[in-house]
Amino acid sequence: MQCALYDAGRCRSCQWIEQPVSQQLLAKMSDLQALLSDLPVQEWHAPVSGPEQGFRNKAKMVVSGSVEKPLLGMLRRDGTPEDLTHCPLYPPAFAAVFAVLKPFIARAGLTPYNVARRRGELKYLLLTESQLDGGMMLRFVLRSTGKLEQLRAALPWLQQQLPQLKVISVNIQPVHMAIMEGDEEIFLTGAQALAENFNGVPLWIRPQSFFQTNPTVATSLYATARDWVRGLPVTHMWDLFCGVGGFGLHCATPAMTLTGIEIAPEAIACAKQSAAELGLTNLRFQALDSTQFAVGQGEAPGLVLVNPPRRGIGEALCAYLDRMAPDYIVYSSCNAQSMAKDIARLPHYRIERVQLFDMFPHTAHYEVLTLLVRER
Repeated sequence: MQCALYDAGRCRSCQWIEQPVSQQLLAKMSDLQALLSDLPVQEWHAPVSGPEQGFRNKAKMVVSGSVEKPLLGMLRRDGTPEDLTHCPLYPPAFAAVFAVLKPFIARAGLTPYNVARRRGELKYLLLTESQLDGGMMLRFVLRSTGKLEQLRAALPWLQQQLPQLKVISVNIQPVHMAIMEGDEEIFLTGAQALAENFNGVPLWIRPQSFFQTNPTVATSLYATARDWVRGLPVTHMWDLFCGVGGFGLHCATPAMTLTGIEIAPEAIACAKQSAAELGLTNLRFQALDSTQFAVGQGEAPGLVLVNPPRRGIGEALCAYLDRMAPDYIVYSSCNAQSMAKDIARLPHYRIERVQLFDMFPHTAHYEVLTLLVRER
């Protein structure tokens, strides 16, 4: 992938960009194999990759500069801004939206937040695109509600220019720290969720709910989990750290009982909406802490699927699973180091199969799916 920002030394986020993707995959596979070298693997499946560029469905843009000439991108470590509106990781449709948002910021009088001076209102713009129909969700992250009415007044012009904006909201983040969003979300449109669909499974994206940023590879990840799970003799499963329910909704059948647990209520609302559309009545989604939920149960189901954040599932949940002995564990991880530590804490399980998913090209990061089987 060619990137003018990288060539000019203005951005180094894609640290592996000079390596061919085939070489990147080899390096990632080597890293994963080294991490699991003390944990024998029955089957290594070929890694899955997707497009080299234009693959991201989400942009998180720091807003800097002036109200007349805003910059959308990032702040370097020394505090100087860099405009990333032409980053090749974003699909072409994003550039057109950014081009309209810049004059809109001036129309609405949304002064970019100045970190050094602690002044201004507009901190971030968060843009998400649906692969289903090209619809988009736009979120303005503001320091306060001081400019909210000005934003509302200017909004019709923006919606006329960009009819693809299906969901528009304001997030209030008053803290002077590098925190992306606050707790308060104010919707400026009637629609509060963006429709998406992977593998024929309806999914919904709401503000403050996690959703995979590489739809092509995520589609393969969910389909693989579905195929693995449906090949197992199980009728009851837990989907822990379930997010919007992507894994559980793919794996579930009318004959299966499924419990999905996720701490974010917004994500659970999405999962429930999808389950209703699919007509699956044996699915139960709850907004709870996954570890607290699991260790509070007297027994585990035949299958537990976990998709934790980078820290992994941790010692307490590993101890519970090893003791309660579900027949199978499917572990989806965005941090193979923490996954390897967790699996080492499950001495009564063996690794049946592993597959790497290159969700983050041009970086050292990757996703991995692992099937663990209880030793008899």
